[in-house]
Amino acid sequence: MAREPTGAVIRARGICYTARMVHQIPPAEIGSIRRRLPLGAEVQAGGGGVHFRVWAPRRSRVDVVATQPGRAQTTLQLQREAHGYFSGLAADLSAGARYAYLLDGEGPFPDPVARYQPDGLHQASEVIDANTFLWSDAGWPGLTATGQVLYELHIGTFTHQGTFAAAMQELPFLRELGVTAVSLMPVAEFPGRFGWGYDGVHWFAPSRNYGRPEDLRRLVDQAHAVGLGVLLDVVYNHFGPDGNYLGQFAVDHELPPDDPRTTPWGRALNYDATGCGPMRDLVTSNAAYWIDEFHFDGLRLDATHAICDRSAPPHHIVADAVKAAHKAAGSRRIFIVAEDDLQRASLPREMGVTALWNDDFHHAAAVTATGHRDAYYHAFSGGVAELLAAVRHGFLYQGQHHGPQGKPRGTQALDLAPQHFVHYLETHDQLANSARGQRLWQRTSPAEYRALLTLLLLGPQTPMLFQGQEFAASAPFLYFADHEPELARATSQGRRAELSHFARLAAAQAQADLADPASETTFLRCKLDHSERETHAAMRNMVRHLLDLRRNDPAFAAPRLDGALLGTHVMLLRFARADGQDRLVIVNFGADTERATWAEPLLAPPPDSLWHVLFSSDAPAWGGEGTPEIDDGRRFLFPGRCTVVLGPRPGAG
Repeated sequence: MAREPTGAVIRARGICYTARMVHQIPPAEIGSIRRRLPLGAEVQAGGGGVHFRVWAPRRSRVDVVATQPGRAQTTLQLQREAHGYFSGLAADLSAGARYAYLLDGEGPFPDPVARYQPDGLHQASEVIDANTFLWSDAGWPGLTATGQVLYELHIGTFTHQGTFAAAMQELPFLRELGVTAVSLMPVAEFPGRFGWGYDGVHWFAPSRNYGRPEDLRRLVDQAHAVGLGVLLDVVYNHFGPDGNYLGQFAVDHELPPDDPRTTPWGRALNYDATGCGPMRDLVTSNAAYWIDEFHFDGLRLDATHAICDRSAPPHHIVADAVKAAHKAAGSRRIFIVAEDDLQRASLPREMGVTALWNDDFHHAAAVTATGHRDAYYHAFSGGVAELLAAVRHGFLYQGQHHGPQGKPRGTQALDLAPQHFVHYLETHDQLANSARGQRLWQRTSPAEYRALLTLLLLGPQTPMLFQGQEFAASAPFLYFADHEPELARATSQGRRAELSHFARLAAAQAQADLADPASETTFLRCKLDHSERETHAAMRNMVRHLLDLRRNDPAFAAPRLDGALLGTHVMLLRFARADGQDRLVIVNFGADTERATWAEPLLAPPPDSLWHVLFSSDAPAWGGEGTPEIDDGRRFLFPGRCTVVLGPRPGAG
């Protein structure tokens, strides 16, 4: 059933002080008007019309030009409030009306906080009534911090149709596989017919490329029905370069020109300078919006290192956004993930973030698999020593000097529990940051890839798969963005310059072979072929088996973990069980290793037992060649390019 609005009285934040971040929040006197969020067009209950509210401090007059289907166009002058806000009620309008704003007679301009842009980001906005959707997930509890298996997907390439409705049909497969939550790449309105979504400008409007807002609600509702959570990737570090009309309404949404802070994608947004209040409100209301009106189970915060806010953690905009999301969720549990290149442990410790993406694990695994160490991989040697350290401690860089960055990287995070780190072998960025967007299984040996995948899915951190990884998809994942010609050329040049940081991609021939981001062919090549679930069934079955083991074996469900190195290429992890049925995971990235004597206490089996193979990444069922018995009581034999899971069996102690 539809939820009641979260706010009965509109409140507008006025003045923002950088010292100690004290906010003055005077109430806006709007009589009996009820709103869920501070800005935008909202339908009033009982046929009470549509209430419009905008923030336009640089304007002296704001008019709404609106057309209800089947009626003549109407114009409504909004009334000025304090602190640059304008609002008004159009009693004769309802859901489905198209509208735009005239600003001091200029325009019309679409609403920067529109709930839907049916004809793209430059055209009129549409009034959406969130209360008409009938939810069926009243009993859904949300997501706990532990026990999750994430699955990142891009709506436009996850299916042939590239829509919310088509993605919904694939949810039962993911649940049966063992995934617990899907993480959608950004869906907020962005330029053109295709794109990654990180250049969005209408933060509140699901992209018309994927469907209507009710289609997205239906996707989340169906996910909950089959037992899956849904996270949404949101971008609060910048606006995209095309279609951002907020500057027509205000100037305080960006840092002032004399502030040297910037982002890799343009001007930084204003979260701590004079006039920052409405921009902070925009973020906190957006975080609450997706949780409240779409029932998302959490957010993935993009590039939090590029969010420029000098406020102390209790008042940092990330902390405020997380608080707003939790308040909107009520009793439902939510899961907040952050991508933070600074690797700040303060995000989970002090800002309420549930988990952090851990690129360090990915980079160590990629170097292990491919041997390539240029660009940001230069700070990693690969191999079992780094992988063991990542499994035991999360970030590999926790404040020591980082060569490629030329400065210390990361913060001390030894106290963080494993579930506070998200580990992965593939993500949208890491696949695209290669010559052809190839999957990792295509860039290393099958045996080595299976060994790494086993370590990922049985490790104590929160594992994440990227779309198609579960069946060794052959489709690449490249960078694609459909911009107007001039911006498309600049985007292509910028992409080539970015990839030239990799020495092997800087050569003229490699540059000539890079896919054009603006080409529709580039986009279409990335669409998954779901028939490969059957033609690549061995990989699919291996992933399903590992996730079943992770979920049902008490040793992996709540691990008490220790680990050790057994030479240059071999590592072990010991997962303790209360009943003494410990699990030993042996990872060998070298040749077959056989020895009669190992001076390592973690290798000792429980009393009167020998170690027995419970799982091998080199089993014939997964495409391997088979695995001999590891422990015969006289020697250990660790097969090369293989990860094995051992459990005790009765034997001569």
